[in-house]
Amino acid sequence: MSIPLFISERSKPELSARPLSVGCLIFEQMDQIDFTGPFEVLSRMPDTTVQIIGKELTPVRDVQGLRLSPDVRIAEAGLFDVLLIPGGYGQQALMHDEVVLELIRKHVESERLLFSVCTGALLCGAAGVLIERQVTTHWAARSLLPYYGAVLGDARVVVDGNIVSAAGVTAGLDAALVVVSLLRGEAAAQEIQLSIEYAPNPVFHSGTPESAPTEVLESFQKKYEPIGITREAEAICQAAKRMRSHVR
Repeated sequence: MSIPLFISERSKPELSARPLSVGCLIFEQMDQIDFTGPFEVLSRMPDTTVQIIGKELTPVRDVQGLRLSPDVRIAEAGLFDVLLIPGGYGQQALMHDEVVLELIRKHVESERLLFSVCTGALLCGAAGVLIERQVTTHWAARSLLPYYGAVLGDARVVVDGNIVSAAGVTAGLDAALVVVSLLRGEAAAQEIQLSIEYAPNPVFHSGTPESAPTEVLESFQKKYEPIGITREAEAICQAAKRMRSHVR
């Protein structure tokens, strides 16, 4: 079983007293909790503004149909102190979208904090920013990370320099609290945790492949198989593309 938190030896973000900005990417067929979970935490971070960004200003619907609206287009968004990249089935449609990929690259290159949740890590991989970085993602997609040059961090939350990654979906809440602790201190993170009464005590204990009953795991895997095959094929193509660029 993975550990709750892993922090690499690479220099992590420093505590800051200045005003901070957070940008949250949204897109069609995303998993909304990848965004709304961290939003609940980051929007409470002291002296912080949060903007919701999209390719266009038109509303999008998450994979279950929830309607979400961006505040600003990527083209006008500029850079943020923290950029949140969620995941979900819709991530697959953006793997060659240069507008989105360049947004991710610019943030990492400018040493801003990049925060991925779930399969948002695959989008970051497609942007080429995960090479030799320790990263996590949803358990069903972790085997794909090496195709993007990443090193699997076997933890629910992984911090490697200016890249913070969360495992699947609800892990975004944990990672958001880690982001707050890195930027505003542990006391600020703990106060937010208290204010939202985040004290997980699940009725069921099938939240990991190791703890789920066999029939539950098999049912999920059967449903996941189509997108899993697509994601694996894309990851293999991305790895081949990266190898060709090295040969040149």
